Amino acid sequence: MLALLRTRRWISFTALVLLVILGFGLLSRWQWSRAETKRAERVALETASVVTPTQLPDTRALTSSAEWTRYTATGSFDLNHQVVVRKRPLNGTNGFWVMTPFVADDHRMIWVNRGWMPVQGIATSMPSIPQPTPGHQRITGAWRTYESAQKTDLTGLPVGMIPAPAPEVLPVQASVPGYLQLTDPKQSGLQTVDTPEIDEGQNVSYAVQWILFALVAIIGWFIFLRREAADDARITGSNSRPTHS
Repeated sequence: MLALLRTRRWISFTALVLLVILGFGLLSRWQWSRAETKRAERVALETASVVTPTQLPDTRALTSSAEWTRYTATGSFDLNHQVVVRKRPLNGTNGFWVMTPFVADDHRMIWVNRGWMPVQGIATSMPSIPQPTPGHQRITGAWRTYESAQKTDLTGLPVGMIPAPAPEVLPVQASVPGYLQLTDPKQSGLQTVDTPEIDEGQNVSYAVQWILFALVAIIGWFIFLRREAADDARITGSNSRPTHS
C-alpha cells in the first residue's frame, strides 16, 4: 500500500480527498455555529417571555439590551406618521406590519410594530391602516433591533410603505436604537405578531450529516486503496510464478 501512496495518481487522489474532508469539516463547523446562535436566541426568547416586563430604560441601556426583552412605556401614539412594512407573510398569507410612532411621557419617540394585516388587492398599493386607540395609554412590547434597508429600496413604493423596519427608510427618526413589537394591548383590526419559534435541531442534523460525509470519504479512500493494492498483489503474484514447459 505504501508503494501505491507514493505514485503521482494516488498523491493527487489523496490530496483531493483531503480537500473534500476539509470542506465537509468547515461546513459542519458552520452548521454547529448556526445551531449555537439559534440556541442562544431561543434561550433568550424563552427567558424574556417569562420575565415580568419592566419600564423602558434609558437609551444607553437599550443599546445593549437583549432582543425580545419585554418593556412597558406610557404615552400616546402619533397618528400622523404611520407606515406599513411590505412582504411580511403570516401563516402563508402575504401581508404588512403596521408601524406607528409612540411618544412616551419622557418625550422619547419609539417606533412600535402594532401588528399584522393581510394584503388586500395589489401588494404595492397603500392599504387602509386601522387606527390605534387615541389618547394616553400604557403599552407592552418586545424589544427588536432594526433591519437593514436603503432609501433606494423605496423606489416604486407609495408614500407610507417601506421595505423593512430600518431607520434609513422610516419617515421619522426615533429616539432609541430599535423598536417595540407590541404584545399588549391588542389592536383592533390587526393581528398580533407572535414571537418566532426557534429550533436549532435542523442545523445540528446538518452538522452531523457533514461529519458523516467526511467519514464516508475516508472509508471510500481506504477501500479504493486496499482494492488496488490487492489487484496489484495478484498481478505481481501471477507474473512471478515459474512457467513449466
